[in-house]
Amino acid sequence: MVFYVTPTDAMEQNKANPKKTKFRLGGLVLEGSVVQPASSPEMEFVVTDLITDILVRYKGALPDLFREGHSVVVEGFVRPNVYFSATEVLAKHDEKYMPGEVAAAIEKNKKKLEEDKEEGAAAAALAVADEKK
Repeated sequence: MVFYVTPTDAMEQNKANPKKTKFRLGGLVLEGSVVQPASSPEMEFVVTDLITDILVRYKGALPDLFREGHSVVVEGFVRPNVYFSATEVLAKHDEKYMPGEVAAAIEKNKKKLEEDKEEGAAAAALAVADEKK
């Protein structure tokens, strides 16, 4: 059975039990991450859930809907040197076509990043106020 996980879950599961079970990794294609190394027939790109990034390597043509910043599901295995070897790439129009558990995790991570940013701004404002005293 193939199941969906986020990059954060994939890394945690791989650390706890590095087995070679095929699964589907869902997330967003990180902006600026798509490359084809000159010495390799594989495409490389990064899938993120906004907390954890995983390098994906894939031999083959990427789907027409594949875009940086858009949602993607890749099927394959985590390799020992911590990259994801994809056997299939499924590009989606947007997050509403993403598996529910992956979309929920990304939305949760967006909120956490926004909260962290707000807390950081508040802490910086307090530090400036303290310096003025």
